[in-house]
Amino acid sequence: MGLEKYQQKRDFDKTPEPAGSLDHSGQYRFVIQRHDARRLHYDLRLEMKGVLKSWAIPKGPSMNPADKRLAIHTEDHPLEYLTFQGTIPKGNYGAGKMIVWDHGRYESYKAPNDPNKLEEEYEQGTLHLLFHGQRTKGKFTLVRTNYSKKDQWLLIKQEDTHSTNQNYDAEDQFLTTSNQASLSGTTQEALSPMLATTGKTPFDHPDWLFELKYDGYRILANVVNRRVNLYSRNNISYTNKFPQIVQSLSSISHDALLDGEMVILNSEGIPQFQDLQNYDKNQPGDLRYMVFDLLHLDGHSTLKLSLIQRKELLSDLLPALDHILFTDHLSEKGTSLYKEAVKMGIEGIMAKKADSRYHPGIRSNDWLKIKKFNTADLLICGYTESDKSNRPFGSLMLGSMEEGQLKYRGQCGSGFSGSKMTELFRLFQSYKRQKSPFHQKINLNGRIPHWLEPKLVCEVKYSEITSKGRFRHPVFLRMRPDKTLKMPPAIAFTPSEPKTDSGDGLEVNGIHLTLSNLEKVYWPQFGIRKYDLLDYYIAVSEVMLPHLVGRPQNLHRHPDGIDEPGFYQKDVEHAPDWLQTIKIYSESSKKHINYLLCQNEAALLYMVNLGCIEINPWLSQFDHIEYPDYTVIDLDPAPNNSFDEVVEVALVIKEILEISQVAGFPKTSGSRGIHIYIPLGGEYTFEESRDFARLICILTHRKRPDITTMERSLKKRGPKIYLDYLQNRRGQTIAAPYSVRPVPGALVSAPVTWGELEEGVTLQDFTIDSIPERIEEKNDLFAATLSGRLDMMQALGKLERQG
Repeated sequence: MGLEKYQQKRDFDKTPEPAGSLDHSGQYRFVIQRHDARRLHYDLRLEMKGVLKSWAIPKGPSMNPADKRLAIHTEDHPLEYLTFQGTIPKGNYGAGKMIVWDHGRYESYKAPNDPNKLEEEYEQGTLHLLFHGQRTKGKFTLVRTNYSKKDQWLLIKQEDTHSTNQNYDAEDQFLTTSNQASLSGTTQEALSPMLATTGKTPFDHPDWLFELKYDGYRILANVVNRRVNLYSRNNISYTNKFPQIVQSLSSISHDALLDGEMVILNSEGIPQFQDLQNYDKNQPGDLRYMVFDLLHLDGHSTLKLSLIQRKELLSDLLPALDHILFTDHLSEKGTSLYKEAVKMGIEGIMAKKADSRYHPGIRSNDWLKIKKFNTADLLICGYTESDKSNRPFGSLMLGSMEEGQLKYRGQCGSGFSGSKMTELFRLFQSYKRQKSPFHQKINLNGRIPHWLEPKLVCEVKYSEITSKGRFRHPVFLRMRPDKTLKMPPAIAFTPSEPKTDSGDGLEVNGIHLTLSNLEKVYWPQFGIRKYDLLDYYIAVSEVMLPHLVGRPQNLHRHPDGIDEPGFYQKDVEHAPDWLQTIKIYSESSKKHINYLLCQNEAALLYMVNLGCIEINPWLSQFDHIEYPDYTVIDLDPAPNNSFDEVVEVALVIKEILEISQVAGFPKTSGSRGIHIYIPLGGEYTFEESRDFARLICILTHRKRPDITTMERSLKKRGPKIYLDYLQNRRGQTIAAPYSVRPVPGALVSAPVTWGELEEGVTLQDFTIDSIPERIEEKNDLFAATLSGRLDMMQALGKLERQG
């Protein structure tokens, strides 16, 4: 048969299995592997004709002659499979955990010294096998049951001194671990890594250890008999992606399961996450595996040892290896290590209890991640008017000198106490000027600016600097009167004016909208008015409208703000002549309903003026109403679930989609969850869409049954994240991309990248204050959901293979 079929079924960039080649050394070895795949079974492999002839035995071999075990002949495997064990990741052929259950040599008991007899018996369909194993001993017959079905055989034990008349179950032998280590070289299995919670500030404590926190991929390394398997926290294989690491670890003379971070370092030794994302094994770069924990050693679990004991073992275990570094720690002094990390440009530090055990897959308070924040000195170039009576100004407009020109660096609207704002406002009056000091036009989204001579310097902290040079999430720290920055030459520029007219109306593309109650406070706790909501939708309308045009709208109205009950409205009556509607028959109501269509900016603002804080379109358009443009998976957390847990589940779905080569686009729900859109191109029915999403949810639940559920009943769900695929039906709506939600803080349902989820974004990152600038930086991350297509049959085949 050869290895062609074996190699065709596998992608060796995604599975740790050996690609292998023919080997005619002819030693007539055998191996039996316990294969915990979609269905638990045992694989018998016999060395013959340069390959391993293979049979899958559902119930495993038996030493009782009364048992006739079905053995299904499968494709030939390479001889390297004699020692293979590990985890074949989901999405790959044969996905699941595999260990060596027994091994040894075999021969024909009809002709013990004649290897040719074995090949002859194989061709004739009856093998007379004499096994010399540790569990499998003595005479067996492996016989083909039907010459028209060559894949079905029977494995039968023959009466001899090794046989038994007692019940025999291979699983009982598996659970008896007395000789398991000698069989498989180790008892370790694939584990999920222990996770850390977020710490607020660095600290010193004699019972804690502190490590540098590296920005890379969390990778576990399983080393068994010098064979290395690298896999991620979600059990995706990285073995073939990082061959240098595999080669170095293969020189370790012990079996071990290691935990660490894969990084790419720049010339200063600082991790570069983007370089790691773009890593090519043919262009190696400065790749490092920073190892910080030991989970298994030479057949013994170390999970119950203390952290300090595990690190002592790990330090002794790792020799000087290329690309491998032991992550050392500092005892007690977390504050000083944190300061050094910030100085070096490292992401932050990890704080870990010295006596903590390792808890696989658990997010524990015994480990804390404490990230740095960046600071910068910037020029105050102006401020915006406040729409709140208790704030003398809205936000600061910041700049810095770059190559002799003043560059706009964004706005800062937080970090001030009430007294500090009053003090600053008084100070600003002595520095006022009429014109903008910036060369470029500044988009203030309708807010009224007051420009200042750029002489005052303040210090802010921030999360990062965008590709356009804007500071993300700047927070005011203090004024710096001790510092002066060179003032740029005066530039004459007319600032933008607010979009509303002097009355209660707004002119939009020749359509006059009558607006009402603009000063009504929709978010009392935050002082956010209806005016602010309209201002936001004006700012985002250009990118939001493509996701609304042609789709019937279900109006969710909150005319009295989020603290008062809202109500739903489908049927639109007395609409203005310019507003487009469409009548759709409702089976449940037994009548036609006149739905609003949001075809332009005026229609969007008309809805907002009605009190529609959130915008809820159908998944299909009126010209193909029965065929949705995408299928949606809604990750709906229980009250006790954290957003980090929701992200964990979303990343599981990401991996399932990637393996199946299906495009998926995540966005925050704007409440507590995540929505994942999969473009369909309007080519499949709602039923097909729903079934497709359901299959993905089933696969996700199988991977994370600990925190997910598909139970629709609220009472039965328990404290788990609900995998909701039932949104995919005619007339059902979901918050549109860029829709504000009627929740505290005016959060937005924001399209995000998978990378942002992995990097730890929070729901509070996406509000009506931050989204307009985010769109300016990133454009529309959801644009592809409107043009994407899916070959569902092909995708279903790949998804089913993952099951």
